[in-house]
Amino acid sequence: MNITDENQELGSRVAKVRTGQKLTLRQLADQIDVSASLLSQIEKGRISPSLATLRAIAQALNVPLFTFFLEETPADTLVVRAGTGKKITVPDLNLEYSLLTPDLSGAIEMALLKVPPNCSSSDVLLAHSGEEVAYVSSGEVFLLLDEQTVHLGPGDSVKILPNTRHKWQNKTDKEAVVIFALTPPTF
Repeated sequence: MNITDENQELGSRVAKVRTGQKLTLRQLADQIDVSASLLSQIEKGRISPSLATLRAIAQALNVPLFTFFLEETPADTLVVRAGTGKKITVPDLNLEYSLLTPDLSGAIEMALLKVPPNCSSSDVLLAHSGEEVAYVSSGEVFLLLDEQTVHLGPGDSVKILPNTRHKWQNKTDKEAVVIFALTPPTF
């Protein structure tokens, strides 16, 4: 990509944010104390703005400066269609984990855990360095947290602090489904 292409992409992103906020060239130019002509040249990619001008634009539009440098992500890469997500099965325990996020590139991971009747997520309590929030979608589970046991039913949620040893237990004759978010991703 050459400098002209980079200027055009940058200018296009500035214009997109400005028009998304229903501001005219003149209105934004007045806010940042530049001419509408200069702002037009920036948006068309004909000139490369100074860092100070970009900062002023970002501040006037109330967006972080990096907004103008982010690559657009196609929406279809952000969607996980039913039945297409990555799965991990633990045959010995008859467990199934399904990744609900498209990948692990972000700061958070969402997953779904199916806990069969009379089953546990592991033989021992396990810990990880991240923070976790879990929501019981269906069924009933017991969450063993270090020395404590918490009973959770449909609609209940819980926060598991970093480095807390834990495991899930289903002591019923029906499958339990737990949806959880984890940061950082560890799937």
